[in-house]
Amino acid sequence: MGNHSEFSELTKVIIENVGGKENISHVAHCITRLRLNLKDDTRANLDAIKAIDGVLGAIESGGQLQIIIGQNVGKVYAEFCEQSGIESQAVINENLDNVKKEKFTFKKVGNDILNYLSGSFIQLIPVLIAAAMFKTVLVLLGPDMLKVITPESDLYVLLNFLYDAGFYFLPVYLGYCAATKIGVTPILGMFMGCILISPAFVEIAKAGTSFTVYGIPTMVNNYAQSVVPILLSVWVMSYVQKFFEKVLPDVLTTVFAPFLTMAVMVPISLCALAPAGAFVGESIISKGLLGLGDVAGFLAVALIAALWEYLVMSGMHVLLIVTALTMIATEGSEALVVPAGGCATWATFGMALGAFFITKDKKEKSLSLGYFISGIIGGITEPTLYGVGFKYKKPFIALSIGGAIGGLYAGITGVKVYVFGATNFLELLGFIGGGTENLINGVISSLLSFGVTAVLTVFIMRPSKKELFQSVEV
Repeated sequence: MGNHSEFSELTKVIIENVGGKENISHVAHCITRLRLNLKDDTRANLDAIKAIDGVLGAIESGGQLQIIIGQNVGKVYAEFCEQSGIESQAVINENLDNVKKEKFTFKKVGNDILNYLSGSFIQLIPVLIAAAMFKTVLVLLGPDMLKVITPESDLYVLLNFLYDAGFYFLPVYLGYCAATKIGVTPILGMFMGCILISPAFVEIAKAGTSFTVYGIPTMVNNYAQSVVPILLSVWVMSYVQKFFEKVLPDVLTTVFAPFLTMAVMVPISLCALAPAGAFVGESIISKGLLGLGDVAGFLAVALIAALWEYLVMSGMHVLLIVTALTMIATEGSEALVVPAGGCATWATFGMALGAFFITKDKKEKSLSLGYFISGIIGGITEPTLYGVGFKYKKPFIALSIGGAIGGLYAGITGVKVYVFGATNFLELLGFIGGGTENLINGVISSLLSFGVTAVLTVFIMRPSKKELFQSVEV
């Protein structure tokens, strides 16, 4: 599948099986998945979509239909936007009169929340990875490793503030991402993020002086590098903006809807949502994450490593990643989620390589080798998960065991990750900041996950290979 006509045909068949372009309300994509919001989910034929040549799998998660394409997802997305008539990266204002009203259920609320979080965070990941890679280069060239540059050099300073720029302005980036996801004017989402980290507001927070908004007392905090305050603010802003756009005359909407929206949101955000979001983010999520490690100790790393790829497939891993990245930015390192996720990633590489060695069918062997290369070089694991795991089922056992063993070693030896950048073999550089011992233990934990999973995949697939190597439709 390498030219426009093939992407065109693939896209056409997908659109037909999701109920036609009139059933699509929003389309986005992440690294490997086409993510669709449908007006009527029952019109999508999931089995038919999974059987399409060029589709690695499909799941319904977080209120979205997620179609796994692989590395060509960007090209398929561009073709999808063209054929469906949906503008790339545009905010879709649905005609609610034509959308079937869904009955309130706690499941729907949960799906909506996950949909909002995953749709917002996924857009953010390229910035976080790019920023973290600058830090990786800094650590590699700096005094702790190769000693090529010193802290006083311009290159060291440059790499450092490039990293800071990626994490300090998280509320601004996330304000845009959340706004595009939920239907707020994107630039207003960015404006809200800028308000939260305005230099004057930050200085007041540093000084610890009291402050009021329209005479309403507020708890002043530094919201740089935070995520929950802006997510809450943009969510409420979506209702405020829609209200003013509905009640104002058309001739006044352009000027007064943005102004009145922000005028109302400033006290709501600064006096209520942002402080509450900071409490949730710092006291509940971050401390809860740390608390898992405190309660279960090294076993927590093993448990997360064993379950990590299943969280990836469901899209539920994104919040954990962003929380862990925020902790790296604020604390300097993270010893639970990222080490566990790294072990699980290397276990996935091992599953692909194990399938390559045991598979006799030439086509399947070639595909497994491709999955291995796309993972260890390209940092993309989903082709392995769907092309090997879901296809043959039993290798998932090897994946969980291998991830758990590597995670167990990482937990026992206290492995920490200091920068999060690549998701391929270069992620090993994230251990460097902790010194030689941390680097060695980090590499051992990764290779343990890799080797154990590869061997177990061969062992598990061998006894019933006649059954396992036939094409299995999922």
